[in-house]
Amino acid sequence: MPPFTVLHVCMGNICRSPMAERLFVAAVRERAGSGTDLVYSNSAGTGGWHEGEPMNPPASRQVRARGGDDAGFTARRLLAEHIDGADLVLTATADQVDFVRSLRPDAAGRTFVLGEFARLLPRVDLDALPPARATPDAVYDRGVALVLAVDEVRGGAEPLPGDDLDDPWGRGDGFFTRVGDEIDEAVRAVAGALLPSR
Repeated sequence: MPPFTVLHVCMGNICRSPMAERLFVAAVRERAGSGTDLVYSNSAGTGGWHEGEPMNPPASRQVRARGGDDAGFTARRLLAEHIDGADLVLTATADQVDFVRSLRPDAAGRTFVLGEFARLLPRVDLDALPPARATPDAVYDRGVALVLAVDEVRGGAEPLPGDDLDDPWGRGDGFFTRVGDEIDEAVRAVAGALLPSR
């Protein structure tokens, strides 16, 4: 039930998935004028090494520089219940798709690498989906239909190597900027498919 819930997954939940979590909300807000009631964006890591920690500082800088909010973020380890509560699971890499599927095989049809989902989106007939309106019910209905449509376009194919996001942990700001660009572009594409433009 609404709101449409997106779970972002990476390894430690301090770099890639937090950026995706917060930049997706920023993209929804930019497109619709609001965001907190239209979608629920959250994240987790396949490992618990950084559980309870804030976002990595270079990742926070990327979020803030792109109009997102990094406040209050706390890393957590991925649990099966997080997957159960998600309408769409977007991972940083194909290995993490496999991890999600190992926890919840029934989530395979709604689990994608972020880059894979964005790559497949142009092949979906968005006009065939429920209408794009900026209400929680409409976003939920369109989002669920969108996930089904992208999975159908995927046709059981595995992600491509180029769909993966490089891990920027321990790298410089330039590396984080490149990965941030890739995340921002992808989550904006998802927001654009879900919502009407203002």
